[in-house]
Amino acid sequence: MKKKLFVLTLATGALLLSGCASKKDLENCQTENRQLTTEYNNAKETIAANNARIKSLEDQLSQSKETMAALQSSLDKSLTNANSNNINISKLVDQINESNQYIRHLVEVKSKSDSLNLVLTNNLTRSLSKEELKEVDVQVLKGVVYISLADNMLYKSGSYEINDRAEETLSKIAKIIRDYSDYDVLIEGNTDNVPINTTNPIMKNIRNNWDLSCLRAASVAQYLQDHFSVDPKRLTAGGRGEYNPLVANDTELGKQRNRRTQIIITPKLDQFMDLIGKAPKDEAAK
Repeated sequence: MKKKLFVLTLATGALLLSGCASKKDLENCQTENRQLTTEYNNAKETIAANNARIKSLEDQLSQSKETMAALQSSLDKSLTNANSNNINISKLVDQINESNQYIRHLVEVKSKSDSLNLVLTNNLTRSLSKEELKEVDVQVLKGVVYISLADNMLYKSGSYEINDRAEETLSKIAKIIRDYSDYDVLIEGNTDNVPINTTNPIMKNIRNNWDLSCLRAASVAQYLQDHFSVDPKRLTAGGRGEYNPLVANDTELGKQRNRRTQIIITPKLDQFMDLIGKAPKDEAAK
C-alpha cells in the first residue's frame, strides 16, 4: 500500500512538473509571437517606406528624363541656330569686305578729284596777275573749285553788261574750263541788299535783285560762249539775289564783298555717280 501511494505521489509530481513546463513554454511562445508580430509590423512599415521611396525615385527619374529631353531639344535648336548664325556671320563678313572695298574706291575717286582740283586751282592762280588776284578769289571747298569775281571788275557801273576790263581775266578762266573738259560750270550771281534803282534806264525792266543776279550770271555765261568758245552745254547760269551774303550788309565794304559772281567748277555729276554705282560690282568681280 505504501508502495502504491509512493508511485501515485511520484506520478502526481511528474504531472505537476509537466504542467509547469508546458505553461513556461506557452509563455515563451507568446513572448516570441509578440516579438515576431512586432518585427513583422516593423518590416511592413519599412517595406511601405521603401515603396514610397521607390515611387518618389521613379517620379524623379521620370522628371529627369523629361528635363533631359527638353535640354536635348534646346541643344538641337541651339546647334541649328549656331549653324544659321555662322552662315549669317559669313554673309555679314562678305558684305563688310565689299563695303570696305567700296569705301576705298570712293577715297581713291575723291583723292583723284581733289588732286585735279588742286592742279586746276594752281594753274589758274599762276596765270592771274597780282592786280587780278586782288579782285579774283580762287579756292577749293568740299571738292569744288570756287572762282569769285568782284562785280566792279566784271560789269559796267549799274549794269549787267560785261565791261572790257574783264575780258583778260575771263579769257584765263575760259582756258581752264576748256582744258578740264570733264567738269561742269555753274555761274552764280549774287547781290547786296540794296534795292534796284529803277530810275536808271538800264534797270527799268529789272524788278529786283533776283533779276539782276540772274542777268549778270547769264551775261558771263554768254560771254564765255561767244568770246572764248566754251561749250554752252557745260554752262549753267543762275542767281541767288541778296540771299547768299558772305558777310553782313551793314557796311559799304560788306556790301562790296557780297556783290560778286561765282564761277563754280565741279566734276560732272553723271560721271561721278557712274563711278560710284559701278564701284561695288567692279570690286566684287576682282
